[in-house]
Amino acid sequence: MTIRRDAAQALTDMPADKLDFRPTPDLMTFREIAVHALNAGHALAGMLVDGVADMTAPDFRERMKGYFIEGAESMPPAELAERMISTLEQDCQALQSKPDAWRAEHVTRFDGARLTRLEMVQFTKEHELTHRSQMFVYLRLNGVVPPTTRRRMAKK
Repeated sequence: MTIRRDAAQALTDMPADKLDFRPTPDLMTFREIAVHALNAGHALAGMLVDGVADMTAPDFRERMKGYFIEGAESMPPAELAERMISTLEQDCQALQSKPDAWRAEHVTRFDGARLTRLEMVQFTKEHELTHRSQMFVYLRLNGVVPPTTRRRMAKK
């Protein structure tokens, strides 16, 4: 939850006129990263909960879209941040409701790797951490101190 809460906080910390900031033309904007983290995390968790075991199917990316949060691309930052947190809370509850044996079953990730469902959850968390870090770099490039640094500085 901490990673997602920090990403949501970063979203509200970024000045409103900088939400569409991108450091180079080939990178996602700050807002696009937040929406991507929300949608990818929710889709992967939802697919796991729904029993999807093979993510190499040709229609995988299209099937993911069925889990995306409608209108996330245009939500105001505070609403998007709230959805980032509430959606993760719901996803965590759904994943936690599964028995231990379910977490040990294998799935095939979109790149063909065979993982347990628990490893796939860990992969999803690592994916989110990558994008949170990217959001923090964007904050720094715009003169904003990321939430984790602010917490650390407050303890001194």
